[in-house]
Amino acid sequence: MKSLELSHDPNLLVGFDTSDDAAVYRISPETALISTVDYITPPVDDPYWFGQIAAANSLSDVYAMGGKPLTALNLVMFPSTKLDMGILKEILRGGNDKVREADASMAGGHSVDDNEPKYGLAVTGSVHPERILTNGGSRVGDALILTKPLGTGVLFNANRSGKLPYRELEAILPQVAALNRAAIEAASEFDVHACTDITGYGILGHCLEIAQASGVQIDLFYNEFPFYPNALDMYRKGETTGSNQANRKLVEGFWDALSEMSAAQQALLFDPQTSGGLLLAVAGSQAEDVIAELKGAGLETAARIGDVVANDRPYMRVI
Repeated sequence: MKSLELSHDPNLLVGFDTSDDAAVYRISPETALISTVDYITPPVDDPYWFGQIAAANSLSDVYAMGGKPLTALNLVMFPSTKLDMGILKEILRGGNDKVREADASMAGGHSVDDNEPKYGLAVTGSVHPERILTNGGSRVGDALILTKPLGTGVLFNANRSGKLPYRELEAILPQVAALNRAAIEAASEFDVHACTDITGYGILGHCLEIAQASGVQIDLFYNEFPFYPNALDMYRKGETTGSNQANRKLVEGFWDALSEMSAAQQALLFDPQTSGGLLLAVAGSQAEDVIAELKGAGLETAARIGDVVANDRPYMRVI
């Protein structure tokens, strides 16, 4: 099989070469289209919450590129002979409500019969070609700001295995399902140099994408990380996820812990997120003002979790 070749179309402004969240294609000097697609298996049993979380997760890629969602197409995989169609209706209702909240238009979709429910969106958005945010723009001296807590991966698994009561999980679902719209709108008033959303590769995996695309080192301040309640405790109780090991292997050789960390604390570095927050690289001098603006927009857990420093190769240090 031939390896994939990068497109030479000058209007393809962002492709897959920098591991960015979406593709961006220029259609005029003032407008570029953002294209992205994502779907997930149910993180919770409640179908309406499933629809909301999956839609927010898909829409997030557009916000991570600095754009605005325009249209969405449903992607549905559903075992129609095994589950009541009323469940599917609630999943779609949750997704549609989240798309409407984003001021985008639900424009159709596609469905197939499958053994396990899966749901997500193909999203088209827009952005000015000169205001695209990518993994590759961070600069030495930038501060890294995270807009949502970490830990959804282990919490969802712990609820399934019976270690975490649903009432404890339900308390965080509004934050998990929240759009990253408020975060990018608040940050857009400042000098944002790079951006990504924290999803399946965990915080270290997505930091590595920024470090590699920007050619920098990232110093992370573990004690400043916001975590969802119970996340650390679930790892201490032996819960984990199916992605932790792969996420750890992904960053092997590219990171080091400068202070002693327990196995449970380290595990949170590789915890895969669903509908995670944005990671913003902003001018260090503006970090406090950016956090104040984010908190004023309702993002109370927004925190400065790291700095961008010089290095002759991409690297990360957890301090």
